[in-house]
Amino acid sequence: MSLRNVPDTFDILLVEDNPGDARLAQEALKEGRMSSRLKIVVDGVEAMSYLRREGPFAEAPRPHLVLLDLNLPRKDGRQVLAEMKADPELRRIPVVVLTTSQAEQDVNRSYDLHANCYITKPVDLDRFITVVRSIEEYWCSVVTLPPR
Repeated sequence: MSLRNVPDTFDILLVEDNPGDARLAQEALKEGRMSSRLKIVVDGVEAMSYLRREGPFAEAPRPHLVLLDLNLPRKDGRQVLAEMKADPELRRIPVVVLTTSQAEQDVNRSYDLHANCYITKPVDLDRFITVVRSIEEYWCSVVTLPPR
């Protein structure tokens, strides 16, 4: 691990209920320049189980980064974000809100809940892939992460 706390393999948790968007993110990261492992969960309940290493996720690695959709079944992304940032074990994990919502109240609420950034998903395929790769490169190459 480098002095910036970036490991050889970067673990990303994608919380996304849209299979098409999940597949695009997976492809974008597979072809990226970094060595990332992407885990995908489809709703907020699974996200919190994964993050807390409960049930089938007992052996899950702690992610270095969470990509979080807001509009999720069972428990929405706002609730996931609030729970993560209230939990001393999870609050330092960076969260990138990656959602279709452009609503000002969603942006404001996400930052009020301490999201690290808010990105509206592009509808253009090539732009979506570029955005996902940019997220990966920024969090893997530029920032200093807290130790896990």
